[in-house]
Amino acid sequence: MRLTPEQAAIIRSAAAEVFGADARVWLFGSRVDDAKRGGDIDLYLETAQTSASVVQRQARLWSLLQQRLGEQRIDIVVRAVGTRPQPIHEIARLTGVPLA
Repeated sequence: MRLTPEQAAIIRSAAAEVFGADARVWLFGSRVDDAKRGGDIDLYLETAQTSASVVQRQARLWSLLQQRLGEQRIDIVVRAVGTRPQPIHEIARLTGVPLA
């Protein structure tokens, strides 16, 4: 996994701040592969928040991460509990690394 322990802690902390302590976060995509270089930070979150509030919270999380990690290319995919999983959700969970 190509995140420092400090970066992983910042991501977990910001996700808990925005989505609540029960939010679960995975890193997926190219940053999971230690053999690759570069790439954006792809995050998948599962939350108990309602789907109506997810978009605003997703934007707030992105903003916090930009402030705390410095300018980075960050993609955030969020699944509210109780919503039907999309293919990207399943791929992120299967190939991702939990940041817990």
